[in-house]
Amino acid sequence: MTATATKPSTTTARSQQPAGQDRSAGRRRSSTIVVTALLVVVALYFLIPVYWVVVASTKSTADLFSTNGFLFAPTFSLWENLGRVLSYDQGIFGRWFLNSAIYAGVGALLATYFAAAGGYALAKYEFKGRNLVFGTILGGVLVPGTATALPLFLLFSQMGLANTYWSVLLPSLVSPFGLFLCRIYAQATVDTSLIEAARIDGAGELRIFHTIGLKVLTPALVTVFLFQLVGIWNNYFLPLVMLSDSELYPITLGLNNWLSQVDRLPEFYELTTGGVLLSIIPLSIAMIVLQRFWRGGLTEGAVK
Repeated sequence: MTATATKPSTTTARSQQPAGQDRSAGRRRSSTIVVTALLVVVALYFLIPVYWVVVASTKSTADLFSTNGFLFAPTFSLWENLGRVLSYDQGIFGRWFLNSAIYAGVGALLATYFAAAGGYALAKYEFKGRNLVFGTILGGVLVPGTATALPLFLLFSQMGLANTYWSVLLPSLVSPFGLFLCRIYAQATVDTSLIEAARIDGAGELRIFHTIGLKVLTPALVTVFLFQLVGIWNNYFLPLVMLSDSELYPITLGLNNWLSQVDRLPEFYELTTGGVLLSIIPLSIAMIVLQRFWRGGLTEGAVK
């Protein structure tokens, strides 16, 4: 009697145990393989050009055309190439690097702050015409930057700002996509009752925004900042239209200027590949440093 009674319970326990421990429930092996393969293809799509740049920057001009593009040459010339990049024309590359850091760093930081302020206001304040303002800003996402470059040049020329730092920096302070993202994120994460409690405690609106709003919006702010940083750092057309003084060039415009001279002076291949390698280092560092804020923001509030 006892053995008969315990047998079904043992069978039931065995049948329930795999279900509780199976973490692949709802996933097929074939779908996992397909997703993994797609991710590998996407990763290779982004990493292969970076790998080619690293390899090409270690070669001389002769080795660049006489050896396989994805294999290192017998002669390792990386440090010589980087030395030429930094010393050519009295260190003009360092000036271009500093210009890009100013354009991208200051522009991305201020654009992120303005996007956060605008998105927070559109999400948490009730005022007449709010949806119209948001719709107008959202329409700005659909307008490509190349379409506004020439009107901006004519406007800045009349204002005397063409061929200055301001001609590249001021357009970088506007991010319609960033404002859209911050508004959506603020609606979903910033608790209205928390704002009302801060008002009851006597906090002003600016203090509430800086102490509560910005802290809650951190993952969105990191996203906007990185998008702006990469966009401004890689921007080529706007500086091309606005700037004529090589001392004000960003890296993109300066490297293209070097590349246009390779037919006359082949050694500019070494300068260009070495400069491209140096230009991707700041973006890589920014991605590595800031990605932890994404992980922290995604898991925030997951455990009560």
